[in-house]
Amino acid sequence: QVQLVESGGGLVQPGGSLRLSCAASERPFTMGWFRQAPGKEREIVATITRAATNTNYADSVKGRFTISRDNSKNTVYLRMNNLKPEDTAVYYCAATAGYTAASVASSAFTYWGRGTQVTVGT
Repeated sequence: QVQLVESGGGLVQPGGSLRLSCAASERPFTMGWFRQAPGKEREIVATITRAATNTNYADSVKGRFTISRDNSKNTVYLRMNNLKPEDTAVYYCAATAGYTAASVASSAFTYWGRGTQVTVGT
């Protein structure tokens, strides 16, 4: 079973940047970043294939967030630029069990980290 640990969250001013990291116990297949704000349902942010040949992004973060991975380190990253207050949420790293496409249903993600808090405010 894949173990995932997120890091890099914190408090940042609007317009600022953060880079989240997800350390995996082994090299996963398609992975993704999700986020969930209090009282809101979980939403997908970005996905990336095992070889990083394909990525998908939610419309709300396109042009601002970038997902990448370093398979030699079993690590996935989420670079977040031009952060907005509405980006405030707990961000979760997730992995699929053998899926190879970037576009997959959220139900395909069966391994989850514990999350890291991102707060955007003045």
